[in-house]
Amino acid sequence: MTADLMARTGLDDAVLERLVHRFYDRVRGDAMLGPIFAERITDWAPHLERMVEFWSSVALMTGRYHGTPMPKHLPLPVEADHFVRWLELFRLTARDVCPPAGADWVIERAERIATSIHTNIEAARDRDNRAAPPPPSEPERLP
Repeated sequence: MTADLMARTGLDDAVLERLVHRFYDRVRGDAMLGPIFAERITDWAPHLERMVEFWSSVALMTGRYHGTPMPKHLPLPVEADHFVRWLELFRLTARDVCPPAGADWVIERAERIATSIHTNIEAARDRDNRAAPPPPSEPERLP
């Protein structure tokens, strides 16, 4: 399956590594997304390596990534506009780095991932809000 995907998309490990590194260079320099990452990642080398493994698994079905991304994303202070910006930067980078078929392939997957993560974050927030006790009411005051 991996060989077939590589042939159809023009993607390989070297292209995915360039994609990940250039994308996160843009993210780190972005006014909206950069501070969120800067607060959480101090050693970028392991993060980038893990993201290359992730995209290798997502784009080429290599099975190199073994992890659970949702728990890391749930506490992030992100809203819909953060996902829009993430996708803008990802699309731009994919078009710059990947062959056209490969760019289309990874962009489609990135869109699905962004939708899934955003949906799960919103669902978790809704659950947390429903589980929270109601705010205390003020005692009634008699005239």
